[in-house]
Amino acid sequence: MSSVYQVVRVEDKRQRREFMELLWRLYKGDPNWIPPIRLNQEELVGFRPHPFYENAKCRAFLVEKDGKAVGRIVAIINHGHNKRYNEKRGFFGFFDCIDDQDAANALFTAACRYLKSEGMDDVRGPCNPSLNYEIGNLVEGFDTPPTFMMTYNWPYYEKLIKGFGFEKVQDLYAFEGNFEMLKNIDPKLQFVIDEVKRRFNVTLRAANRRKFGDEVSLFLKIYNEALQGTWGFVPLSDAECQELGKSLKMLVDPAVTSIIEVDGRPVGVSMGLPDYNPLIKKINGKLFPFGFLTLLLGRRKIKKIRLMSTNVIPEYQRWGLGLVALDRMLPDCLAKGIVEAEFSWVLESNHLSRGSLERAGTKRTKTYRLYDRTLSDIH
Repeated sequence: MSSVYQVVRVEDKRQRREFMELLWRLYKGDPNWIPPIRLNQEELVGFRPHPFYENAKCRAFLVEKDGKAVGRIVAIINHGHNKRYNEKRGFFGFFDCIDDQDAANALFTAACRYLKSEGMDDVRGPCNPSLNYEIGNLVEGFDTPPTFMMTYNWPYYEKLIKGFGFEKVQDLYAFEGNFEMLKNIDPKLQFVIDEVKRRFNVTLRAANRRKFGDEVSLFLKIYNEALQGTWGFVPLSDAECQELGKSLKMLVDPAVTSIIEVDGRPVGVSMGLPDYNPLIKKINGKLFPFGFLTLLLGRRKIKKIRLMSTNVIPEYQRWGLGLVALDRMLPDCLAKGIVEAEFSWVLESNHLSRGSLERAGTKRTKTYRLYDRTLSDIH
């Protein structure tokens, strides 16, 4: 007897709860899965207000197999992306499903039909919900848990995605390094650091905790300016910057930040975050009533960080200022007992960053993939 599949649009409170709780069933027994912070994900899938959706829209779907929810997806229209790149491109994100091609096809069909009905010509994903948040389908590196704000999924997801006709468009990499190893840096890279300090009037400092709101605003301003030429990048809106600023203010450790000034002018920033994921797993993704306190108190014992962004404004790029920023962090991290760092994510097309990390002796440990598909054959 063949199974019956039904796709439903997520609209009411019960369906939204089913959409969220599905993850705990799908990943039950997987020791490497980290639950999402529930409140944050509810915002990013459109169940609660979030500034991203001031210039975007989305629709969430569930697929049921014989009456039981077995998969989920969100179709996303990012007006900022389409205006910037003069495209009519939709996106999909928050895709999770059992190992069943028919179920996955039903989800992708529903999402693609919605995007086509809104005038889109192509679809890209997974983006949760854009390149400024969590992105990519994990295709290599399933043996360890993800770091903070990085995705994770079952190995069979690529088969399901490609089975619907998606093709790879870009890979993103995560590199890992040991801080003790970084003390013995390649002489060529050390020469770059020394030469930059000699050539420019460079001042380096950690973020000032007493002015942390201003420092986070500075970081996001340089982030937007520095990534203008990056593949697929869309600047964060002012409202998104404010929202991220509030979140980062509580999560960032100044020891893993660097602000680069040349002649007293901020030209670059580097920011790391403690890898909160083991603590998030401990609180099962629930910030309230006591989960947030667990994160704040527990971060002192975290020995691994995620270096999530090193950005330099365009006129100073290719001079090696990013290496100088990391050099400033090194003694502070060692003093705190931090022993590991993940550098993520790095586009495969970013040959400069990839080359620097490889010469520094870091090891590529995970690969995440983005896929594209036309909507021309969707009916």
